[in-house]
Amino acid sequence: MKQTREKIVIRTSIISIFSNIVLAGFKALIGLLAHSIAIILDAVNNLSDALSSIITIVGTKLAGKAPDKKHPYGYGRIEYITSLIVSAIVLYAGITALVESIKKIINPEVSDYSTITLIILVAGIIVKFILGIYVKKKGKDVNSNSLVASGSDAFNDALLSISVLASAIIYMIFGLSLEAYVGVLLSIFIIKGGLELIKESVDNMLGTRIESNLAKSIKREITKEKEVQGAYDLILHDYGPDKYLGSVHIEVDDTLSVSDIDKISRRISKTILKKYGVILHTIGVYSVNTKDKKVIEVRKEITKIVFSHKGILQMHGFYLDEEDKTISFDIIIDFKVDNREEVYKEIYDEVQNKYKDYKIDITLDIDVSD
Repeated sequence: MKQTREKIVIRTSIISIFSNIVLAGFKALIGLLAHSIAIILDAVNNLSDALSSIITIVGTKLAGKAPDKKHPYGYGRIEYITSLIVSAIVLYAGITALVESIKKIINPEVSDYSTITLIILVAGIIVKFILGIYVKKKGKDVNSNSLVASGSDAFNDALLSISVLASAIIYMIFGLSLEAYVGVLLSIFIIKGGLELIKESVDNMLGTRIESNLAKSIKREITKEKEVQGAYDLILHDYGPDKYLGSVHIEVDDTLSVSDIDKISRRISKTILKKYGVILHTIGVYSVNTKDKKVIEVRKEITKIVFSHKGILQMHGFYLDEEDKTISFDIIIDFKVDNREEVYKEIYDEVQNKYKDYKIDITLDIDVSD
C-alpha cells in the first residue's frame, strides 16, 4: 500500500511538473510578445507550481524511508513539512502577484494582445482546471496534503488566468485596461488560500483531534468483544498520512484473569490493525466491580453528582476497592468550560463529603477523541 501510494504521488507530481513547464514556456513567450506583465507573472506562477511538485516528490521519497534507530516511527511526518513549503510557495505567489498588480495600477503599460494570445490563454485555463481536478482527486485518494495543496493552487492559477483573459478581451474590445485591478482581487484570493493551507499544515504537525468517525468506529469495534463493557481514552499519534500508533482503555469485569485479558487485548489489536491500519501498542484496563450490589448503587450516586455539573462529557473507569477504602474514576470536562479545575474540585469535594470513609481518587482526563 505504501509503495502504491508513493508511486501515485510521484506520478501525479511528474504530470504536474511537465504540464506547468510547458504552460510556463508558452505564457512567457506570449507575455513578452504582448508586453503583458500579467501573462509573464502567470508564467512565473506556473514555474512555482512545478517547483512545488518537485518538493512534493522529494518529500514523498524521504517520507517513505524505512524506520531506523534514530527514527523508529519512520519519516512520514516529512510530508507535513513539504506540504507547508508548498503552501508557503502558494502564499508567496499570491503576494508577488498582488505587488506586481499594484505596480501595474500605479504605472500602467500598454499591452498588445492578439488572437493567438487569447487561444494560448484559453488552452492554459483548460489545462489548469483539468490538472487541478486530477491532482486534487489523487491527493484525496491517497491522503496527500501536498497534492491537495498543489491541486488547489492549480485551480487558483486557472482563475488568475481567467482574469487575465477577461482583461485582455475587454482591452481589445473597449480599450479599457482592467487586468491590474482584477489581479489585485485574485491575488487576495490566492493569499487567503495559501494562509488556509499553511494553517492546515501547521495543525497536522502540532497534532489534531482524531477524526470523529474513525474514533467512534474503532471504539465500536472494540466493544464488539463480549467481555468489553466500554472503550475510552483512545489516543492516536499521527506519524504521517494514514500512519497511526495509539492506545486505549477498556472496561472489563474484575472477575477476569490476566490470561483472559491478554487474549482479549491481542484479539482487539489484530482486529483494529487489520480493519483500520491502526497499531494499538497499549491497551489499558479499567476493572469493573461485579461482585457487590452496594458498589453499583454507589456508582449510580456518584454518577448523579458528577453529571449535575455543567460541561461533563464523560465518566468512566469507576472502581471501588473496599479493602483499601478507595473510590477511583475518571471524568472528562468539555474544553469549552473555562474553569475546568474548579469544576473538578467541586466534584471532588462533593464526592469526598458524601463518602468520608473512602479515599477519593479522581483523574481529570483530556477530551482527546469522540
